[in-house]
Amino acid sequence: MILKNVQIQDFKCIEDSEVFNLKQMNCLVGKNEAGKSAVLQALYKLNPVVEIEGRFDPLIEYPRRKWSEYKERHSTAPANVLTTEWELTDNDIEPLVTKFEINVLANNNIILTKGYNNQLYWQIKMDESLVILKYLESLKLSDEESSDLKTSKTLQELINKLKAVPTRSDQQTALLDKLNKIYPKGELLKEVEKFLATRLPKFVYFADYDKMIGTVSIDDLRKRMQENRLQMSHRIFMALLNLVGTKPDEIDRIGKFEELVAELEAVSSRLSEEIFQYWSQNKYLEVEFRFDFARPQDPAPLNSGYIFRTRIKNTRHGVTVGFDERSTGFVWFFSFLIWFSQVKKNYGENLVLLFDDPGLSLHARAQADLLRYMNERLGPNYQVIYTTHSPFMIDPDNLLGVKTVEDVITEEGEILGTKIGDDVLSTDPDTVFPLQAHLGYDIAQTLFIGKHTLLVEGPSDLLYLKWFSKELKEKGRKYLDPRWIISVCGGISKVASFVTLFSGKKLHLAVLTDYHTGLKKQVRSLRESELLKAGHVFSAEMYAGQDEADIEDLLGWSFYIELVNLSYSLTGSQRMPIDKPTKGTARVLVNVEERFKSICTEFDHYTPSVYLTENSDKIKKSLPEMNEALDKFERLFIDLNHLLEIKN
Repeated sequence: MILKNVQIQDFKCIEDSEVFNLKQMNCLVGKNEAGKSAVLQALYKLNPVVEIEGRFDPLIEYPRRKWSEYKERHSTAPANVLTTEWELTDNDIEPLVTKFEINVLANNNIILTKGYNNQLYWQIKMDESLVILKYLESLKLSDEESSDLKTSKTLQELINKLKAVPTRSDQQTALLDKLNKIYPKGELLKEVEKFLATRLPKFVYFADYDKMIGTVSIDDLRKRMQENRLQMSHRIFMALLNLVGTKPDEIDRIGKFEELVAELEAVSSRLSEEIFQYWSQNKYLEVEFRFDFARPQDPAPLNSGYIFRTRIKNTRHGVTVGFDERSTGFVWFFSFLIWFSQVKKNYGENLVLLFDDPGLSLHARAQADLLRYMNERLGPNYQVIYTTHSPFMIDPDNLLGVKTVEDVITEEGEILGTKIGDDVLSTDPDTVFPLQAHLGYDIAQTLFIGKHTLLVEGPSDLLYLKWFSKELKEKGRKYLDPRWIISVCGGISKVASFVTLFSGKKLHLAVLTDYHTGLKKQVRSLRESELLKAGHVFSAEMYAGQDEADIEDLLGWSFYIELVNLSYSLTGSQRMPIDKPTKGTARVLVNVEERFKSICTEFDHYTPSVYLTENSDKIKKSLPEMNEALDKFERLFIDLNHLLEIKN
């Protein structure tokens, strides 16, 4: 059974969520206090793995501002909370046909509701008259044998008519026997409901704060079990014991310790192996278990009886710490795998998984690992619904599975409560911020960077590199390897930020920058830092043949001046002379900028590069010092391409 649509009403901050659809993997995005947890908590109560947690309590969970209204009417009209629509799959229909010997359903969709009276109500579309005809046809009753039977409106009426036949034929007897066997009380709907209840998935709810308790008093655990006071942390610990086939009543028996520890370590090893496929933060952790007598000086209840201690060992440093003192992310992941393994052992694979802010305490990279685990291990086998307000827990490949959750108040001040959006759009910027943040990060990687990325300062640099690489390639000379993706980072001051932002992707980065007073210190600092590998910072003066240079100096003085004249249509007295002056700075760009001040025209670095690109065939023969420019760019490209050979 697949959960397709949900509506939640009158539960905590949710007055009416309105109908929202669900897919295989679902992410509920919203800010704190928007009602994300309330959505999961309501769903969990439909059919929870811990049965006692499935009761709706109107005193606690009914919206408080509507409480007086509820008290007045609840005795005659119990408030509904959950309305869920399910689709039966082939895996459901096949055993249903086996059970009833025909398909008794009109379609594969059913509706299941639950409210504050804590009863499940099924809405199943069936045409009982059609079901009767199917049974009659299945045993091939003759017209004479079935003429009176066909007019039956219910199965009970059909059974009564068959019982009243004075001398039943073999087919009529076979039909009566079949119906009595399948429907002992003659109730079609009740039997179908009973069958579908066995197909209804169990709901598993796991919150970020659900972690196994690291130090357990066995006596206290037994007492909590007797008094029905077990918390989730204790349930996870008991799940660990159950995985090795023991119980709290057994683990303090003499002679059991070594055997139990061996079993627990085997389980720990298996779980740890699964964790480390998706845990990139630290590969040097192991889980250890210890039994000992209580220490009288410890706080109660750890000061008497037997104590079970779970510890985490860091094999790199050779030290252990208490389970509760370890990285909360690792503890959460380990605890979830214990609980989930036990749930699967008890209930099989027919589960819907609810995660409330999973990985909230995890580093961003670890959150990405967790999301990968959910997509690869959980998503293919279970419906998953999780909440988040972290950009790193949003999957850009599954935007159709993202729902926005908002606590809505109209402009007039009317409180509408929590609403769940069926799309990723929202009028509240705080709600969609995590989505925007991750999509921005993801799109930036997709559009602007690649495995081998060359960072340049501005868009004109990119155009010049592309143009000269094309010219060199056409002449059969060394050109820029197409594996290099040229990305504009906005200046040398932005390189550090860019490299830091994308360092987690293990990219191969190089930088091409200008080099002159004002930038020399930043370039030196970048070369001396560990942000980039040695030899991966290139500056223009290395190829321009002068102490200070911009990328325009690789084009050469005469080449660039003539390009500026053409791109700005400078003629007469405004035309710049292409001969290099004997005095002043050697940087051609500085001279051009100064000249433009005198002719009262604003100069844009980008304009000449665009003009060169768009008018290449028309002007390139008229540009002086072309060969010298090609030589300079070829040397640069050879050096850049050499980095790819080293990388490989």
